Amino acid sequence: MNKELPVLVTGGSGYLASWIVKKFLSEGFKVHTTVRDPDDESKIKHLIKLNLEHENRLKIYKANLLENGSFDKAMQNCEFVIHTASPFFTFDIKDAQTQLIIPAVNGTKNVINAVNRTKSVKKVVLTSSVAAIYSDAHEVRNTLENIFTEDYWNTNSSEKHNPYSYSKIIAEKTAWEMAKIQDRWTLTVINPGFIMGPSLTPRTDSTSIDFLIKFSDGTFKMGVPDLYFGVVDVRDVADAHFKAIKYNFPERHILVADTINIIDFAIILKEKYDGKYLFPSKKLANWLLYVFGFMQGITTKFLRLNIGIPMYFDNKKSKKNLKIKYRPINQTITEHFQQMIDDKIISN
Repeated sequence: MNKELPVLVTGGSGYLASWIVKKFLSEGFKVHTTVRDPDDESKIKHLIKLNLEHENRLKIYKANLLENGSFDKAMQNCEFVIHTASPFFTFDIKDAQTQLIIPAVNGTKNVINAVNRTKSVKKVVLTSSVAAIYSDAHEVRNTLENIFTEDYWNTNSSEKHNPYSYSKIIAEKTAWEMAKIQDRWTLTVINPGFIMGPSLTPRTDSTSIDFLIKFSDGTFKMGVPDLYFGVVDVRDVADAHFKAIKYNFPERHILVADTINIIDFAIILKEKYDGKYLFPSKKLANWLLYVFGFMQGITTKFLRLNIGIPMYFDNKKSKKNLKIKYRPINQTITEHFQQMIDDKIISN
């Protein structure tokens, strides 16, 4: 790992990408990162701060996922490329092609086409998701040991059913296909679960932040769905991207610390903040989910295939190949919530 050559991290103003940028800077690397609008200081002020804290070793470039060639300048002389930039939202989707699929797939193509034009690049790390491994929780019943591994691919999502998951499948498969037809650079893929943990950016438009806001403001006071999530700390995911380059295993890697039910989030937060916030106290009756789910854009199919079904993920490969030591989930959740209080995203 030549620290004299820069590392490119796409989508640097994002929740995960900001931690990846910080990780490489803290390890002594020069970092290039891309954002859609470098002139919008409100979205990059945390990057400016990171640059000042790390001897001006960070350069910020303008790039757009949908513009062919827009990553070339930022990638110049880079040895490693980490592609994290991709839209992430699962509800209130009006046009899946425009909002999710085209940016995810074309963005991946544009970044890798730039890699093919940039002879200094030796390694690409792609941020995918466990959503590329499974579509719905019930699929765990069809696995060999009732646990999802990197050997499984999501074959059930579509533009109409779990379109975010569908965008991650197509984008990841595109990356593997493009990697196979050349031999100059290698590809490693990181497949994280639901990423949580303290944020470096003041932005409040991430899914995890919206989730915790609703957990505290009474949105779920009637109860929460009986759903399970594979959760992982954002700092562990950033570490995995760094170690994917350090150890160079050209494979997929599930990043999940543990699986918990939504009600467990409330239990963890109540232990530290009991009485201060309107945390949910029970699971929502299934019949209510079907009534109100439709109003929130949640399909009956999604509820039928996910409600009340525990699912588990095999993280042994990430521990073996990438030497990941996972933070406890209760630490991840409470530190994330405290950061939002400290940043006045949630009132104290």
